[in-house]
Amino acid sequence: MALLSAVGVALGAPAAPGSAATPPAASPAPGVPLPAAMADTGGGTQLITARARTLGATTGTVNWWQRHNGRWRQLGSAPARFGAGGLAEGRSRVQGTKTTPTGLYDLPFAFGTASAPPGTTAPYRRVGADSWWCEDNASTSYNRWVAPLPPDCAAHESERLAGYPTQYSRALVIGFNYHRPVRGRGAGIFLHVNGKGATAGCVSVPARTMARILSWVRPSAHPHIAIGTTSGPTAVTRY
Repeated sequence: MALLSAVGVALGAPAAPGSAATPPAASPAPGVPLPAAMADTGGGTQLITARARTLGATTGTVNWWQRHNGRWRQLGSAPARFGAGGLAEGRSRVQGTKTTPTGLYDLPFAFGTASAPPGTTAPYRRVGADSWWCEDNASTSYNRWVAPLPPDCAAHESERLAGYPTQYSRALVIGFNYHRPVRGRGAGIFLHVNGKGATAGCVSVPARTMARILSWVRPSAHPHIAIGTTSGPTAVTRY
C-alpha cells in the first residue's frame, strides 16, 4: 500500500467528481499541461498525477509537475501500478477491496526502511521493527502510523511496515481518509516502490522514480497527488 505534516490546506477527502449528466471529462488538448485542465490542483506549486485508462486498470502513469510564473511544467514521468482491484471513487471506496481511491489528496509525510534520498526536505520517518500502520477499524489509532502497536489495534488488521522492505524502502503517505478518518473506507494508502505486481490499493512506481520524487518534493510548495482515470466521472481533471 506512510510528506508534510503541515502541508497547508489538507484535503481529507477528494472533491466530488462530475455528475452523470456532465459530459465525460477527457484529457486536455494537445499542448495544454494536464494540471491546467484540472478543476483543482490543491493550491500549491507541486503536483503528482497518477492516471489509469479505466477504473478496472491496474497500471497507468505517474507524472510530476512544477508550477512557475503561473505555468505548469512536467518534470518527469514513470509507469505506475494501482490496486489489484483497480480504482474506485474515493468517497465511496470500501476497505479491503484492493482498490486505489481516486481523488485529490495531500501528502502528510514520508517514511521508509531505507534512509531518505539526498535532498529530501519532507518529514521522513525511518521504519523500525515496531513501526506499524494501524488499519483496525475499532482502534483509536485507525489509519495512523504507530510504534509500537497499541493494545486496541489488532496486528492481523494492520501492517507491520518492516515486513515490506522493498515496497516500503521509501514511501509517501497519501492523505486519503487520513485527516478525518471514516471507518470502513480504508487505511494505509501510500505512494511507494514497486513490489512484484499490483498493489493492495496504493500507487507504486520504480525505486528510482520514488527517490526522485522524494528529493523533489518541498513542503513549502504544498504538494498534492491527484489519482484518477484519463476520462469519465473519475477523470483526474474532475478533482
